[in-house]
Amino acid sequence: MATALDVAKAFLKLSDPDSGDVLTNLKIQKLVYYAQGFSLALNNTPLFGEDLVAWEHGPVVPELYHTLKEFGASQVVIDDELGDDVFTEDELSLIAEVSSVYGQFSAWKLRDMTHNETPWQQTDRDCVITHAKLKDYFKTQVN
Repeated sequence: MATALDVAKAFLKLSDPDSGDVLTNLKIQKLVYYAQGFSLALNNTPLFGEDLVAWEHGPVVPELYHTLKEFGASQVVIDDELGDDVFTEDELSLIAEVSSVYGQFSAWKLRDMTHNETPWQQTDRDCVITHAKLKDYFKTQVN
């Protein structure tokens, strides 16, 4: 199974920093959250294995946060490439769609959006946001 870092690398590969599309740790955390939620709602399976946790600034994968925290609020730059066999075509399509729809928003706008969504609202701080909560919420967001 892919890791949250693999998903982050996929988002980074799709981003264009020259156009002002800067992916910080905060923004990547929110994009990873949306990708996981839609994967559970549409495919009934998680995109990555780690848990999302309800932190003060929204959903976070702690392992990914600690890997990327050295970048602070700056653009995340990861040298190693994403392997071609990590994701299926459907998973890559889902990541691209999440990037297209949610990538247009700033990190703080995404943070505010997650604060208005039930998976974060209904989870105590520093506790795991369950797959069931994610799936139930994101099923309501699928058109």
